[in-house]
Amino acid sequence: MSRFSRYSFVLPFLTFGFAPAAQAQSSGYFIPPSAQQTAPAAAPAAPAPAPKPQAQEQAAQPQQPQVPNLPALPPEPAPPTAVIGVLSVPEVMQKSTAAQGVQAEIQKRQAELGQEAQAARGKIEAEQQAILAQRGKISDAQLEAKEQALRDEIAATQTKFQEKNQAIQNSGQEALGQIEAELIAIIRQEAQAHGMNLILHREQVALNVAAFDITDEAAAELNKLLPSVKVPPSVVTPDMAVNPPDQDGDGQGLGQ
Repeated sequence: MSRFSRYSFVLPFLTFGFAPAAQAQSSGYFIPPSAQQTAPAAAPAAPAPAPKPQAQEQAAQPQQPQVPNLPALPPEPAPPTAVIGVLSVPEVMQKSTAAQGVQAEIQKRQAELGQEAQAARGKIEAEQQAILAQRGKISDAQLEAKEQALRDEIAATQTKFQEKNQAIQNSGQEALGQIEAELIAIIRQEAQAHGMNLILHREQVALNVAAFDITDEAAAELNKLLPSVKVPPSVVTPDMAVNPPDQDGDGQGLGQ
């Protein structure tokens, strides 16, 4: 016979991602992604293998394909001399009043969803206690049927809250997309004003002088042109894709 121990709901937190590289490429300016990559830890050195005979070693090596000798292409004009600027997208977003408003609204909606989930959790725990109180008073088959019905209710409730949370995330991403589009236009505008034709993420540059940096100008222009955006309603739609819950978060799945 099954046992119920605890019931809780997974409500992953919304994280805001911002990667304008794809749109920037289409507008003629390449902005590489700003995510830092950490080099993997070096593996412990393996013991040196025993030397093989020369003939056996040559046979084990794969055959390298021959590089074809292609004819030269017609000469084309050389690219222009690079005039470089740098920009910190995270800093622009931190200073953006529109992005701050979106984050505040998303946090508000998730807090309301958390309260709703807490109420649903209390309801399920009360139903669990009612089932436990009926042990010895009803048949095993009846008890198993009630427990199965509760398991089905838990699964349906879990799905409902995951969908609602996903709808909130989708609303936030849609609002941030408006800010992203405006920022890319501003980057193009600032680059043209400074005569720049190559904008790099400041986080990827080891050293630069202040004259290269257009972060503050871009942030000020963004707040001027787009001081706020409206976050669309968070609506659960049929067949809406739901991202899997964050297994590393504080939420716990429904358990038995």
